[in-house]
Amino acid sequence: MSKISIIIPTINEASNLPLLLSDLSMIHKEGEILIVDCCSEDRTIDIANIYGAKVYKSKEKNRGLQLNLGAKNSKGDWLIFLHADTRLTNDWFKTIKSVLKGDKNFLYYFKFKINDKKIIYRFLEILVNFRSNYFKQPYGDQGLIIHRSIYFKNNGFRNIPLMEDVDFLRRLNNKKVLKQLNLPIFTSSRKWERTNIFIQALKNWNFRRRWLKGESTKSIYYDYYKK
Repeated sequence: MSKISIIIPTINEASNLPLLLSDLSMIHKEGEILIVDCCSEDRTIDIANIYGAKVYKSKEKNRGLQLNLGAKNSKGDWLIFLHADTRLTNDWFKTIKSVLKGDKNFLYYFKFKINDKKIIYRFLEILVNFRSNYFKQPYGDQGLIIHRSIYFKNNGFRNIPLMEDVDFLRRLNNKKVLKQLNLPIFTSSRKWERTNIFIQALKNWNFRRRWLKGESTKSIYYDYYKK
């Protein structure tokens, strides 16, 4: 199998990163893990080094920049972009290996799950997976698996602090190349715990609407992360 590169942007992820890196530990003989960190003040970089990941540093809080920096320094034929607060199943690598032997023109993403047992999150999972499947709109927290030739052909992630996933997928000429894996990825519920999930979903929709209408990512970023 062609070598894979797993790219993870981080900012103070010491509490989450060990769990994800443990899930990824079996790939070292067939791939590499790249941590692209921005100004972490906790033990994120120490943890990355302990697990044998390659560490790169970004001077700017900019997830698109971090992801693209990782891609440019990667060696693998397939690039897997993951958020640091996600978890994978025990058999994820076996499934991935069989998938990546196929057509390099496809872009893959995982089935969205939230790492919380509350019933309310099951409704959110249904909505997100419906959106991804029928409207071909997966987001970065679902993991994106892209052949490096396709990634660079489409000019990769732009240096923007958010919406980098939406921006990249909008630039694809053919949305039919997007394929959902029959394999879950578990994302943290932390960003949903601060508010009602339906209110947060509405806010996220409004952020995307503002961005699509041409508002600067700087102002949207401020509103998204303000307390």
